[in-house]
Parts: sequence; structure tokens; C-alpha cells
Amino acid sequence: MPTCIAPTCIALIVAGGSGQRFGAERPKQYLDLAGKPVLRRTVEAFLSHPQVTGVRVVIDPTWRDAYDTSVAGLGLPDPVAGGVSRQDSVRNGLEALAADGAPDLVLIHDAARPLIDAATISAVIGALETTPGAIAAVQVADTLKRGNSGAITGTVDRDGLWRAQTPQGFHFPAILEAHRAAAGLSLTDDAAVAERAGLAVALVPSKEDNFKVTNPDDLTRATRAIMSSLWDVRTGSGFDVHRFTDGDFVTLCGLRVPHDHGLEGHSDADVGLHALTDAILGALAAGDIGSHFPPTDPRWRGADSAKFLRHAADLVAERGGVIAHADVTIICERPKVGPHRGAMAERIAQILGIEVGRVSVKATTTEQLGFTGRREGIAAQAVATIRLPG
Repeated sequence: MPTCIAPTCIALIVAGGSGQRFGAERPKQYLDLAGKPVLRRTVEAFLSHPQVTGVRVVIDPTWRDAYDTSVAGLGLPDPVAGGVSRQDSVRNGLEALAADGAPDLVLIHDAARPLIDAATISAVIGALETTPGAIAAVQVADTLKRGNSGAITGTVDRDGLWRAQTPQGFHFPAILEAHRAAAGLSLTDDAAVAERAGLAVALVPSKEDNFKVTNPDDLTRATRAIMSSLWDVRTGSGFDVHRFTDGDFVTLCGLRVPHDHGLEGHSDADVGLHALTDAILGALAAGDIGSHFPPTDPRWRGADSAKFLRHAADLVAERGGVIAHADVTIICERPKVGPHRGAMAERIAQILGIEVGRVSVKATTTEQLGFTGRREGIAAQAVATIRLPG
């Protein structure tokens, strides 16, 4: 019997907007959403879908650094530079896909729709078996009014009306040709481009959660939607100690802090990150730092402890969870931690990929009691709260 080869399908994520309506310091696609950038959540939804062959993102090159941070570790190809309008950006993305070897199908999706679900993606792809185009959409349920100057001028018949969403899927050669023919026009979405070219486009019922994040209220709504599914709340604790040795600095919470001694350890002896790593692993019931990074393994000699903490964070992400809060307490007489607390919190947030407002770094002494009081070393304790799908 002949072998049936599945069509190649690329998700083209449009992330070139400036997000001016949102009013943030950076475009909304790079803002934090429940512990991950909006863009990353969108990209991961397509990367994890078994029928999606790959993902390509269209961006404003001005925000390349923010893009790189948002998708770090996902193994995406280089992004495509967007154009003046969304329509221009999509066409640029399609041209880039054509140059790299055109796929059979393309799903065009707004980066600011991070709650797209696998079932809707599957339904759009499935519809393309019998039609050249298909879009996710929600049937209008509310009564519609036409107005002028704040007054109703008429009621619109809602029968047969749908709200267009994304992804909007197409047979690749047809939508590329349609976009080339529509260059210079101002059409509102890719379905309109297809309609102009005479392509039939199917409506695929979608979900209300697949809304576009446009303003801060939308981001709050999306956060609540994600958190409502992460009801398994867990807390873990960690503790670590390292003795002083010869040196002129110590590494604490990812920072080099000048001191008249160093810290002795197999890695960089960062007590803060070691304690926090154990706290996260504890919340996952996934052993301790030594079981993941044995001190007898020469690979970890002098290693940056950020690798250990990032590994713990990745384990949370693999479970579909988020890190809700991290709290580290450094226990020592010297060096003084206070001047570095802010930078330490920022470094931890960077490693974990969460906003700095979810990280606390504190310091205390033991009133000159015990080994820390005698300035023989430094201790740290940490508490981490994570949320996992139930």
C-alpha cells in the first residue's frame, strides 16, 4: 500500500507590532504572562503541536534583544523583519518561508493570542484538507448596535456573524500569491487577502479564551485563565552552607561580591543559588541538587550555579508549571549583602525567567553566634512556590 506522507505545516507568528495601545515600555508580546513572556507562550503552543512542522516569527528588529530573551532555548530559526503594516509583515514572513523551502500549509497567528489551544489548531489544519483556507472564529452572541455620536442608530442582525481570530490557515502557494497581489492594500486580516483572491475560507469554531491581548485588562484576564488551571500549589525549601577559603570575592545569588575571602566548593559555591535550586527541586519532589549535579562529576568543577537553577526552572516548565515566588535569605556577618540585594533579585529573576517582583533576597546575621557568627562561612536558606497543572 502507498505511504501517506503528512503535509508540512509551518506556524508563522506575527510579532512585529509596537503595542502602542497597551501603553507599556515594551511591546505587549514581550511582557510577562504568568512567568513567561506572551510571545514564548504563543510559540510553545505551536511547537508542542504534533501536526506543526516548525515555527517562524516575524518581529520588529528594534526589539531583537527582547525577542532573543523571550524565545531562548526553543531552537527557532532567525526571525523575519516585519514591515510597516501587519499585512506587510505577513508577506515578508511568507517570502522568507518560500526562500527556505515552501511548506505545504501555513498557519498565520497573532503573537498576542497566547491562549490558543491544541484542539483549535488541529481543527484549522483539518479544515484545510477540503478547502484552501480556514480561520478560527467565534460566532457573535451579543446583540449588535450601530451608533453615532453616542446614540443608537440601528440594530445589526447578528445572524451569520462571526468574530475572526487566528490561526488562519492556508495552502501555502495560494496565500503567498494572494499576498503578493494584495501588496499596498490595507486589508484587516489574511482571510480578507484570501477572499480578495477568490479563495474559499472556512470558519472553524474557536474558544473565547483565544482572545487578543490588547490592553492591561486583557493581560490580567489571560493571567487568571492560566493560573486557574494551575491549582496544584507547592512549596519547597532549601538550605546550603559553604566555608570561607582564600580569595578576594564570593559568588552570591549570581553576583561576584568583593570580599577578603572566597568560598570553598566544587562549583562556584553560590550558597544562595544552591539553596534556591534545592527549594524548587523540593517543590517538584525531584530530589536535590546533588542528585542532578553530583559533586564527584568533574563537569561541574567551578561551574556557574546559574546552570543548576536554570535546570530546576526548566523542570517546572516541562511539567507545564510556573514559578510563583522565590525567597532567599543569606546568613553571614560579612560581606554586607544589603547594597547588592536589588541586583541579586534581578539576576535570579533573569535566570528563572520571571518578573523581579516575584523574587525576594534578604540577609541576616546570627548575632556572632555559630560558624557564621565566627565568620567561618556563609549559609543560605530559600523557599520557592510553584504552581502545576492539577
